[in-house]
Amino acid sequence: MTIKFYGDLVSLSDLKVNPGRVMKHTTEVHRPVLLTSRGRGVAVVQSVSDYEKAEEERAFMRAVVAGLADLEAGRELSLSEAKKRLSLK
Repeated sequence: MTIKFYGDLVSLSDLKVNPGRVMKHTTEVHRPVLLTSRGRGVAVVQSVSDYEKAEEERAFMRAVVAGLADLEAGRELSLSEAKKRLSLK
């Protein structure tokens, strides 16, 4: 998935003038905003809740990929062995 910043470009000078508007925008649209300086992207601003959600999703996907790699390498446990290792009934 590629993020497109079509309507979400803000110059650093606009951010300095009205930071509240930029933060409100990121929270309302749930998309990051690309900050620009002299027409070039220099940073991305994103709401904390959206950042945390994205990090959780990335961590989950990394765990899935690691699990699939373990399966392909033959590193697997039966359900009963996993429960035993985790001290579950």
